[in-house]
Amino acid sequence: MVDAGAAPAAHRCGHVAIVGRPSVGKSTLLNALVGARVSITSKKPQTTRHRIVGILTRPDAQFIFVDTPGFQTKHRSRLNERLNRAVRDALADVDVVVFVVDAARITAQDRQVLDLVSRAVPTIAAINKTDAIRDKAQLLPRIAELAALREFAAIVPISAERGTDLDVLLDAIRAALPVGPALYSDDDVTDRDERFLAAEFVREKIFRQLGDEVPYGTAVAIDSFTHEGDLRRIHATVYVDKASQRPMLLGEGGARMKAIATQARHDMEQLFGGKVFLDVWVRVKRGWADSDAMLTRLGY
Repeated sequence: MVDAGAAPAAHRCGHVAIVGRPSVGKSTLLNALVGARVSITSKKPQTTRHRIVGILTRPDAQFIFVDTPGFQTKHRSRLNERLNRAVRDALADVDVVVFVVDAARITAQDRQVLDLVSRAVPTIAAINKTDAIRDKAQLLPRIAELAALREFAAIVPISAERGTDLDVLLDAIRAALPVGPALYSDDDVTDRDERFLAAEFVREKIFRQLGDEVPYGTAVAIDSFTHEGDLRRIHATVYVDKASQRPMLLGEGGARMKAIATQARHDMEQLFGGKVFLDVWVRVKRGWADSDAMLTRLGY
């Protein structure tokens, strides 16, 4: 029997960092939890380069998710130094951490990321990509392996791709959030503006269209973003690190770049809710990933 006189559950609100090594599905998880594509995704590791905030508001809680770049331990550049600093900064002032691992294995790189997380912050382990595990009994040793690393607030097997058990994960996160009022409006899904999202959509299509080398040598800058009624007119530049990368990005007769821009424009129109004119140029800027001035201009 429900007690009609019982006090309603206190509203909770807080910041939740989503961390993990590259390619464990952090951005896919953020988008699935928020219910909107606020963080770009691809099958290549380290697609995310920025701190992305996604917001989910429920009657009993507001979750302010912070997606972070995958912590980079192999490659050294000014860019990767800034990406790793973004991970550390995100962890410095959050209420809960979701530590994402791949259901297939736990690696030394996973452990390095976990070592960055303070034991004073409630941490939930999310074992992602369970849809790729046919025999769910195989998850038991993975759970035991995680439990041996430290005491987690919860260990939750999920599939971000299929949305499996995300409600269980949200309940575990909510239980660890502090009591407090919402910090954002009910209809907010991110704190990033359309200019930033436009650059990210172009960069996502580059990662999806090209091979392993070229995407990591590219950066996207929005040169102008104007509104003409319901039309958004956007001019962007894709910078490449080497002259040899420019023809690969353009494709024969500019066909590949046209396809990238068309796909990015469609995503923008869907998220922004209006028509978009997108003009994209490709320019060579040698050493941009090691230039502090360029990285600052690009928002890193």
